[in-house]
Amino acid sequence: MALWLTRSGRHCEYETKFLDEGRIYLTFRELDQDLSTRQSRQEVFDLMQSCNPNAPEASNRQFSSQVWSFVGRMAPGDWVAMPSKRKTIHLGEITGGYEFVPGAQSPYYHFRTVRWLETDIPRTNFDQDILLSLGAFTTICQIKRNEAEQRVRAMQDSQWRAVAPALVLPGDEGEDGTLDEAAADDIDLEQIATDQIARLIYSKYAGHGMELLVEAILQAKGFTTYHSEKGPDGGIDILAAPDTLGFGHPRICVQVKSQASPLERPVLDQLVGTMQHVGADQGLLVCWGGFKSSVKKELPRLFFKVRLWDQSELIEQFLSAYDRLDDDLRAELPLKRMWAVTSQSG
Repeated sequence: MALWLTRSGRHCEYETKFLDEGRIYLTFRELDQDLSTRQSRQEVFDLMQSCNPNAPEASNRQFSSQVWSFVGRMAPGDWVAMPSKRKTIHLGEITGGYEFVPGAQSPYYHFRTVRWLETDIPRTNFDQDILLSLGAFTTICQIKRNEAEQRVRAMQDSQWRAVAPALVLPGDEGEDGTLDEAAADDIDLEQIATDQIARLIYSKYAGHGMELLVEAILQAKGFTTYHSEKGPDGGIDILAAPDTLGFGHPRICVQVKSQASPLERPVLDQLVGTMQHVGADQGLLVCWGGFKSSVKKELPRLFFKVRLWDQSELIEQFLSAYDRLDDDLRAELPLKRMWAVTSQSG
């Protein structure tokens, strides 16, 4: 059995389709031919050469390695790890063989069926070396380093959490579609940096401290705040409004949850009720572990009333306000700016 990195498009644009249909697709648009007759990676490479005669040979070899992994190497029982646009990870088990659908809408010609085991697992639940492997820019590859498959499978018995081993940097995709020699230019350095920031924030501000961080961000953005004391708060963690005394609009009621698991809808319903009780114009619901689909389905109805911050959005807001945060907080969460070459694939 193997563990595969599978991306739902360069920008996760096919993520919803993958999840809703219980399938993973080979999303290379130029491949509209049945690949079941190809018996080796070399035969797939020959096809790629004919489909993309003007592409560099090295590029066609790299793509053919990924295609062959999907067609000839994946097997029922293997696991797939699919990064989400929400900066989480979906894990699933392959349940079917390679299938081709002639005449399908591009790029949905090739697929395998998948049973999704768990969706929206926070990236902070994974060991750093596995996150490095999942940060490779390639669309499909096998993750093998440091017994990654056994460790990820073991997460199922520990509420999708892991125990960190020694850190080893992953590298290039080998000809067989696995990660080999170390090479930083094949890794998403921005995502790695974000993962490290997430770990630092959670280590310092898990629990009640997450409310302090959210309050500091709002203050840095010009809001005057009221922070309820520890204990039962009736759904009120923070009240915020612009103006020196907090008499301006919009008046915001904030609820903060630092839990690592996705939040259920009852908390959203409680926030909406509390907004009415305190006369708030809008509400902000923050959850480090993200939100269940039952919460997300309410977003269109509550678009003008409520905003959701998951881990990704919280970090983005934190970084945008970082220079205006107080010195003590920045001392606890020290960051520095750096320049890096933009990935050509981005």
